[in-house]
Amino acid sequence: MSDNITSNVKPVQVTPQFPNPILPGANWADAFEIETHRDFGDMRSVAGQTIGSMPRWARGLLRVRNIVVAPFGLKIDGMNDLQGEVDSVGIFPILDETKDRIVLGFDDRHLDFRIIVDRSKGAQAFRLRATTLVNRHNALGRIYIAIITPFHRMIVRSVLKNAV
Repeated sequence: MSDNITSNVKPVQVTPQFPNPILPGANWADAFEIETHRDFGDMRSVAGQTIGSMPRWARGLLRVRNIVVAPFGLKIDGMNDLQGEVDSVGIFPILDETKDRIVLGFDDRHLDFRIIVDRSKGAQAFRLRATTLVNRHNALGRIYIAIITPFHRMIVRSVLKNAV
């Protein structure tokens, strides 16, 4: 990918590192990249500006999702059983953080997932990559991912644009 910011002002889907040591059992993944001239300082700021800043329509979809999955005993968000115990970005607990990477996610009965946001410095811009890894445990996990994948991809593209 070139460092020409005009060539990548919109998020583009890229091939994720798969299998991935962040979630070795993952059996589903996707990744998107965008270039930005913004230097956020730390990865928590990057994640807050992107993953943590879902648009109103996406928050509405999450509210509907929470109502639909409640009868199945699934977590309505990552903070259900971790309130006050961990740092988070939005509803996603921070699992690991380094200078150029932050890992968010949680485990549930139907699937485990991780959101990895990586940053790399090019000659003229920063490159941000958001990778989602999922380990689907059962049929419910496979059905769930099949249903939400189109919405997930729209949300990831939307929140990555907040980095530009």
